[in-house]
Formats: sequence, C-alpha cells, structure tokens
Amino acid sequence: MALAGDVPFSYSEGDLYCEAVPAQRIGEEYGTPCYVYSSAALRGRFSRIRQAFAEWEALVCFSVKCCANISVLKLLAQAGAGFDVVSGGELYRALKAGAEPQKIVFAGVGKTAAEIEYALKEGILMFNVESLPELEAINAVASRLGRRARVALRINPDVDPKTHEKTTTGRGGTKFGLGIDEAERLAQDAGGWKGTDIRGIHFHLGSPIHSTGPYERALAKVEPLIERLRTQGCPIDSLNMGGGFCISYTGEAVTTPEEYAAAAKSYLEKSACPVIIIEPGRYIAGSSAVLLARVLYRKETQFGKRFIICDAAMNDLVRPTLYGAFHRVWPVRSLQGIPGVMQPEQAGFGEVTTEIVDVVGPVCETGDFLARDRALPRMEAGDLLAVFEAGAYAFSMSSNYNGRPRAAEVLVEGAKSRLIRRREAYADLVGPEEEFLR
Repeated sequence: MALAGDVPFSYSEGDLYCEAVPAQRIGEEYGTPCYVYSSAALRGRFSRIRQAFAEWEALVCFSVKCCANISVLKLLAQAGAGFDVVSGGELYRALKAGAEPQKIVFAGVGKTAAEIEYALKEGILMFNVESLPELEAINAVASRLGRRARVALRINPDVDPKTHEKTTTGRGGTKFGLGIDEAERLAQDAGGWKGTDIRGIHFHLGSPIHSTGPYERALAKVEPLIERLRTQGCPIDSLNMGGGFCISYTGEAVTTPEEYAAAAKSYLEKSACPVIIIEPGRYIAGSSAVLLARVLYRKETQFGKRFIICDAAMNDLVRPTLYGAFHRVWPVRSLQGIPGVMQPEQAGFGEVTTEIVDVVGPVCETGDFLARDRALPRMEAGDLLAVFEAGAYAFSMSSNYNGRPRAAEVLVEGAKSRLIRRREAYADLVGPEEEFLR
C-alpha cells in the first residue's frame, strides 16, 4: 500500500521507491546511512504553500536551518523561494545556492557585528530584531557603512502553541522576541536613528504547530500593534507570521496550508501590509526525504529486549533523542507495503507479522535510538530500513560524535538520482586540526 499523503515515496511490488528510483538501488549505489530527497516533493510542497498564501503574494522564505544542503536550496531558489537565515553561515549557503539577497530575511537573537556587516553588504531584505541591544548593534554597523538597515521587530506574543518545550518560541519566558509593550517603546525611541528603518512586524511561535489557533491568537495581538505604530509615525509595511506549519509523522491527516491561510485571512486583510512573509521549513522539507540505514545485527537479551542495530545513529538523526520525536520506521522491502498510519507504541498492524524492537545505532549512549518499542516486521543483518519524514532538522543537526563521518545526501529527480553531498571520510574528521599537529 502507498504512503499516506502527497509525498512520492511509495511501495511497488514490495519495494520502496523514491519517485521512480528503488530505495534498494540507492542504498547499494551510495551506501548507508544516506539521506534521500525527492525533488518532486520539495517543489510540490513549496508550490502548495505558496499557492495557499497566493492572495497576498506572500514571500515564502524557506527556513535554511531545517535543511541546508545547497542543492536543495538551489532547487527551491529556482522555484521562486526566498530564505530565512539565522547565521552568517546560513546566509553564505543561501547565496552560494543562487538566492536573491532581496528575498532573504535574517533572524536570530545573537547576530554578531561581522554577520550584520556581511548581510548589509549583500543587500538582504530585512533583519528580524529581537532586542534593544541588537537594534543598537545593527544601527551602529549600518551607520558606519553609510547604509540604512530595513528592520522588522520580532514580537513575543506570549502564545502557547502546544508544541515541544524545546521548540516553543512565542511564549513569554523564552529567549525570543520582544513583548508588545517593549516593541512599541522601541519603535518610538528608534524612530530617528539614521542606520535603521523599522518597517515590519515579525513573530514565530515554534514548530510544529498542529492547529490554526496559535496563529489566530498571535495575529489578534499583533494587528492592533501595527495600527498603533502607524499612528505614531512608524511606517509598518510588512508582516511576517513565521513558520511552524506541521507535517504528519504518523500518516494521519493534519492541518493543511490552506487551513492556516484561511485562519489568517481576516487578520492579514486588517493589517493592510503590502508585504506578507512566511517562513516554512518543516512543511516543505520534512516529508520530502527518508533516511536509509542498513541493519548490522539483531540482538536479543535475557532481559526480554530485542534490538535492531543499524548503521545510522543519533549523530545522524538526533530528533528522537533530543525531542522525543516519532518517525515512522519500516523495512525498504515489504510485500505488504507500509501501514497507512503508525502510532507510537502501537502493538501491531493487523495481518502484518511484527515483533516489538528498539531500533538503535552504534553510538555509545543509551539515548542512541531511532525508535523504541516499535512493532516492525522481522529484520535481519543486511536488510535496509527507511526512516520517514526525515528531511527537516535531520541532516542539518547531524554531527561527528563518536568519530562518525556524516552521511551522504542524494537527490532524486524522476528516474535519476545524484549525490549532492558525499559521505565524509575519516580524513574529513581531522582536516581542520592536522596543520596544528606537532
């Protein structure tokens, strides 16, 4: 049976395909672990979210932090995407991929003077500003360069999006954004600064957000602020409602881009901002990739636990350990395909014969797992497995922990696949240190 949703990963005659390429062939050709991205999924999901907000001709700024491979960024830039960056390194990646500087917004609470100067010289669209000291730093750098930085004030509307505590960013008490009163005072105080031009309001609530309610509550607080700032002489002409749009990690139906847009409609109209910006990342990339891994060993203990030990580990995909995140995991070869819906701790799937296992990697941490207490068909050494919805905050958060080279990345286009990041070699692990060895 096919995977749920609109992503071109499906089983045909017992084999998992990415578009028209068998995953088994990808694993054999490029080795494992490897990330496999679907060009069609990336383009399709970008197009869908842009179309959902087409009424406002919204600038869709893909969140580079969630998936930073420059071939992926190039594909999206060619499709018309802008980019949301949070560091000089991400700005460099976006520009290297062919991004238009006037479609780049720079967020983050800790921009350095060097990063601010780099962004100003490249001519980015806007900085999202999170504090008075940051605005002062931008003003100082811009004044020194004889430039005027276009700025949006990031608002913390104190809205609980009901997501993981580590990915909640719009609730009071987090490090992100300005309170509404703070922002209003800051806009008044900085109105005459020669290096900054306050033209926008921005908020980002966290990710993933599974309902429209948090956006509606935030917009209900932000829209009156925009009106007040305009009456005070601050020419606000852009509204950035961030990202955080959810995907389904279980195969169940979730809130759609069209539903987010419909919920925001009345507020966006009231704001009368000619420029509307959104910053999706997970929605575009999350379901557009799988992580392929090969089983190394089966292990059954006297304590009643069964382990599938594979060559992918927490250094490749840290989300399960860091966030308690759930990813569907299933063999690449499966005559029954994959169940349409998988729930955490689900005991079985009807007529599919399964066993309860932990899927773990070689890293020396008890927290090194991809799935726990998961019902899976019996797998043996040498079998390939796929971790689904692995395109967002996956490779971009990977590391070399335990001296492990990072995985390869592969991009599929129809019946063709190509390497877009080679697997690291041992020499790559020590390259930045070798010249200092004595």
